[in-house]
Amino acid sequence: MRTGTGTNQEAVRRHNLGTLLRHVHDSGEVSRAELTGRMGLNRSTIAALVTELETLGLIEHASPAAGRRSAGRPSAGVRIREDGPYVVAVDLGVDHAVVARVGLGGRIWHRAAAPIPPDPEAWLAGSTIATLVRQVVSLSPADAPLLGIGIAVPGLVRRSDGLIRHAPNLGWHDVSFGSIVLAALALDVPIALGNDADLGALAEHRRGAAVGIDDLVYLSGNVGVGAGVIIGGNRLEGVAGYAGEVGHLHHDPRGGPCHCGSRGCWETVVGAPAIAEALRCPADQVARLGEILDAMTTAPRELRPIAADLGRGLGAVVNIFNPSVVILGGYFLPLFRLCRSEVTAGLGERALVPARESVRLCLPGLGNDSVLLGAAEMAMEPVFVDPVASLADAITDAPARLAG
Repeated sequence: MRTGTGTNQEAVRRHNLGTLLRHVHDSGEVSRAELTGRMGLNRSTIAALVTELETLGLIEHASPAAGRRSAGRPSAGVRIREDGPYVVAVDLGVDHAVVARVGLGGRIWHRAAAPIPPDPEAWLAGSTIATLVRQVVSLSPADAPLLGIGIAVPGLVRRSDGLIRHAPNLGWHDVSFGSIVLAALALDVPIALGNDADLGALAEHRRGAAVGIDDLVYLSGNVGVGAGVIIGGNRLEGVAGYAGEVGHLHHDPRGGPCHCGSRGCWETVVGAPAIAEALRCPADQVARLGEILDAMTTAPRELRPIAADLGRGLGAVVNIFNPSVVILGGYFLPLFRLCRSEVTAGLGERALVPARESVRLCLPGLGNDSVLLGAAEMAMEPVFVDPVASLADAITDAPARLAG
């Protein structure tokens, strides 16, 4: 009896379509011969999958790369279509939001930004983001499908439904922000939310400083402190999605109060308010800390003990997760550039020698776009699971519908 055979074959075909598309997405351009080797399928099957993805408007033929030499006739290549489907990625910060139209292949086509007022009402932030979404979508090809929206949030996001359980630096608790944004857009499109540090780790793993590295930590400085962790090539999320809140590791038993309700958390000594206080920055400039540090060519002495505490806290992170790489994002990027020796010395004080010997501290390969591109990767995930179904759910007249 062969009940379900056709259904199983269809599921396998769609899985193979998604796998091939992901290879092209990750590589930008790849030959059919390389796809045959990577996927372990015969040439005729690869050819059929490529033809179907071309018909769906996802990829297109690419001539063999100039200068690439190999025995025999060069294999035809494929690449992502520039006028094909896209997602909208949102990096929601404490004081501003960045929104971008991102195509398959990770290319940022257009971006827009706007300030977010202190302690904003969620509906007001949703309205601001909706305005930015309209701006970037209006610049897309008229018939290019909008696959979905991905939003990175500086807070705890419940994995099961995207509810923002706790975003203390925004003053939010139990906010269904995805619903708020969709209501402001008057649009029904797939939407996903995730923690900003988790998404920074995802992007750096897929196309940044940690490509080919399966054990890494992305440390995010975005007023507060969080970490995205990938172990054995898999994101460490926890039972509900809240893993990685390393800013609340106990750091100093005599330390000051933390907004989480505890005392002496690592975040209280290396968070943006602590750094701004050391530099005598006005309170309304705290959210601009990354820009302020970026403008410095030498480190003021007030930064050096903070950098040492950054390294000491990293020692605990390295001892717990034993990563190959720790990537320092957000305002930690310029802080590490200014005070590399102090951070390294602090790490040496607290990290176990074997763990310290196997870790490397580095800066993001994607610069300030790690979180934004991570939000895009999250929104794109359904098209790699099932390209046919994802395109069926996509909106092909988004510019017109959002303009109306």
